[in-house]
Amino acid sequence: MVLRRVRAVFFDLDNTLIDTAGASRKGMLEVIKLLQSKYHYKEEAEIICDKVQVKLSKECFHPSNTCITDLRTSHWEEAIQETKGGVANRKLAEECYFLWKSTRLQHMTLAEDVKAMLTELRKEVRLLLLTNGERQTQREKIEACACQSYFDAIVVGGEQKEEKPAPSIFYYSCDLLGVQPGDCVMVGDTLETDIQGGLNAGLKATVWINKNGMVPLKSSPMPHYIVSSVLELPALLQSIDCKVGMSA
Repeated sequence: MVLRRVRAVFFDLDNTLIDTAGASRKGMLEVIKLLQSKYHYKEEAEIICDKVQVKLSKECFHPSNTCITDLRTSHWEEAIQETKGGVANRKLAEECYFLWKSTRLQHMTLAEDVKAMLTELRKEVRLLLLTNGERQTQREKIEACACQSYFDAIVVGGEQKEEKPAPSIFYYSCDLLGVQPGDCVMVGDTLETDIQGGLNAGLKATVWINKNGMVPLKSSPMPHYIVSSVLELPALLQSIDCKVGMSA
């Protein structure tokens, strides 16, 4: 068996490199303010936003049926109607959706220490951004956080035949960088997609970002390594390579 050093790192985007959940919450707060000040909603404003959050978490998007803008405007329209009753109000739903979306994108930024880490890592290994999600939504986030220049390649699940955890998207990513799965490390915050996918594809290692100290279910995939912040990665990669060096 040939022991290989890490040659490439695949990063997830949402809640790994950028705080998507926090940005989304800020978007919801702006919508609550709008509904309360302009439309004089009271507690219904928060109820509507909670309902939309649930709809987003259960979202099934099929590009052949609709576009993401129509689908997400419909989440707001349904939430408003379920809460307030009466006839559907598409115009208000659009206003809420676009305010939530624009606020969310404004807060999707790469922190300075993350930028510095990526810049340093790229001197040693190849970097690839591997994100699941609908094409337009993910490309808008990538544009908003201006992360393109930190990566050798960017792969969006919604543009591929299969998303994480399917091995095919990992093999495609390896081919883009000219590396083998055994050369690569996957870093992400989601056990079911990032970690399971890395395991399925036979990558050298998987690194789970567990910011909140969550205890995974016994049935969850088991990552090779667990860190609380993506900023711990350079030291971890060094220790992985040291193990290879010692074994050799």
